Order: sequence, then C-alpha cells, then structure tokens
Amino acid sequence: MSNANVTLELIGAPTDVGASVRGAGMGPDALRVAGLPEALARQGYAVVDRGNLAGPATPWTQPPSGLRHLDEVIAWNRSVYQAIDTALGAGHVPLMMGGDHCLAIGSISAVAWHARKRGKKLRVLWLDAHSDVNTEATSPSGNLHGMPVSCLLGHGPAVLTGWSGERAALQHDAIRFIGIRSVDGDEKEAIRTLGLNVFDMRHIDEHGMRTTMTEALQDVDEDTHLHVSFDLDCLDPADAPGVGTGVRGGPTYREMQLCMEMIADTGRLGSLDVVELNPALDVRNQTAEVAVELIESLFGKSTLVR
Repeated sequence: MSNANVTLELIGAPTDVGASVRGAGMGPDALRVAGLPEALARQGYAVVDRGNLAGPATPWTQPPSGLRHLDEVIAWNRSVYQAIDTALGAGHVPLMMGGDHCLAIGSISAVAWHARKRGKKLRVLWLDAHSDVNTEATSPSGNLHGMPVSCLLGHGPAVLTGWSGERAALQHDAIRFIGIRSVDGDEKEAIRTLGLNVFDMRHIDEHGMRTTMTEALQDVDEDTHLHVSFDLDCLDPADAPGVGTGVRGGPTYREMQLCMEMIADTGRLGSLDVVELNPALDVRNQTAEVAVELIESLFGKSTLVR
C-alpha cells in the first residue's frame, strides 16, 4: 500500500497536567514549528492536523491523596481517548502530540479497544528513560506521568483503569520498554513481579540497538497493531535537552534512528504518541527538530531504498 493511501491524523494534547515541571503543554506547537506535518506530507502521506484538544488548565496544586491533578488528568485523557477512537474508527493512523506521558492512558486504551474489536494482537513499544509503573502507593511525587503503564496494566487508580473495556488495556507481555535507565525502587520490584520486558540501557550497551530491536519486535506479524509511545527523554539529553526529566546516558541519535527504522521495517505501525517535549527547557527548538527527524524515520524515511 502506498503512503498516499495512508492518512496520518495529528492530534495535539497541549497539557503538562501529569508532569512535575511546566512546559510540556507547548509540545504540540513546537512540533508544528519544527515542520512535522510538512515532513510527513513530503513522504507522500495524507496528513490531517486536527489542531489541539481542549481541556482544563493545570492547577499546580499538591496531591491530596498520592495523585496530583487527578480530575484534570481524567478530563484530558477522556479527550485524547475520544480523538484517538475517532481517528482509528475512520481508518487513520493517529499521531498524538503531547503533552506529558500520562496522556498515553487515553491513547493506548483507545488503541487497545480497537485492536480487540478487529481481532488484532496489540504490541506497545515504550521508548522512555523511565518505566512509568508507579502507583499512587509507590510514587514519590504523585505526578501521574509516572503511572500510565500501571494504569494500562490494570493496577492504577480505578478511575484510570478499564477504559479499553477490560480492566487491563495491556497484558504484561504486550509492552516492551526500550532505553530505560531511571527506575524507582518500588518500580524495580513491580517490573520483576509483573515479568515486564525491559530492554534497559545496559542491555542496549551489551547487545546493541539492532539485536535489542530484533528481540523487541520478534513476535510482530501481519496480525499485529504496533503502537509506539515515544517519550523524548528516551534520548540522551545531549541530543534532546528539551525535556522535563532528562537522564544522562540514553541512546544516541544514531541508535534512535536505527530503532525507528527497524520499527518502520515491520510495516505494522498503527498509532503513535510523542510526549514530554518541553520547549521551555529546549535550545532553539532543537529537541522538536530531532523529534521530527526520528518520526520521519518511524514512518519509513531512509537513506536508501531497502
């Protein structure tokens, strides 16, 4: 199928409601300024930019019960869920531009509902410096951008689970983490208990990105809906300074390019989150420009025809 037969639907979710620092709400427009819609159109895709979703302002109050901004997080994720649901229902490939990573709750819940309805096997690649499997009981901060995976696995707060029609939008073996290098103590225990597939930086250092991605993608086949949840802090902050929770020692630009190209090679990419881009902390929109280049590779741009 040619790219012209694929419609990419850009959906902005301009909020930092789940984050610890302000600024991620400006992420969608930074991606537009860096030329994301035009770059994808040049690759031959039909691109529809739905603009930015509306939602409540971030109150920046302290968490009353281990969950910061819970009502606002629910509202934003409902809005994201509906937009992703509409895009998938139209046969489009949704590209959710965040915003912080708590928005993956709504995004992936909608994807999971559609995958199940269509009899597709869902696989999620979580590209991130952090594993995001905290709960309200274990989170040191109460910031919900550290909890989306728990919610999607059915272990988060009741009001943020079950959105896909089943308690867990994802089974533990459906998600693969790549680039992880910052994990809280309780998260380490949860990863072990749940048996999650984590390809951390040591694994990438020892085996290389090619072998890592071969392992992560090994059971992706023609019946798979592949979803990528791309947190810009997965990259080393030397390449991507515009993030709120940067951690040294991430994949290089070239390693991330290979990661994206190998995902593209599967031909199964069905939906994408791009989150945690914080222009307030960036240098001349460098991180957004890097993001656009990596997203181009994710949608099939390569040096040569392979």
